[in-house]
Amino acid sequence: MRNVLMVGVGGALGAVLRYVVSGYVQQLTRSTHFPYGTLAVNLIGCFVIGLLSHVIEYRNIFTPESRALLFVGVLGSFTTFSTFGKESWDLWRRGEETFALLNIGVHVGLGLSMIWLGRTLAHVVWSG
Repeated sequence: MRNVLMVGVGGALGAVLRYVVSGYVQQLTRSTHFPYGTLAVNLIGCFVIGLLSHVIEYRNIFTPESRALLFVGVLGSFTTFSTFGKESWDLWRRGEETFALLNIGVHVGLGLSMIWLGRTLAHVVWSG
């Protein structure tokens, strides 16, 4: 039951962070054609998952409860893969195939790159 509570608390925090960060980035770019806010939270989420997963693998400093809070709760509600999918679909349906493909390619390519970067940084900081 404790993990369920941790996921709920983390989920609330992650959802608020997603709303704030995504809205801020989208407003900052002033774009009405490309979902930069969603891209930003997905890249940040990938980076943080990469960083924390390395720390967990090599330092084992997170309890099961803190993992539930961070990974399932905060990051699970902060990253917006379902929103990314819908926005890509919407771009495609509006006839903006180039933006749809760009959105998919950038999210996947940079998302994987951010996971690598997070893990690399964690390795340098905590393993070196």
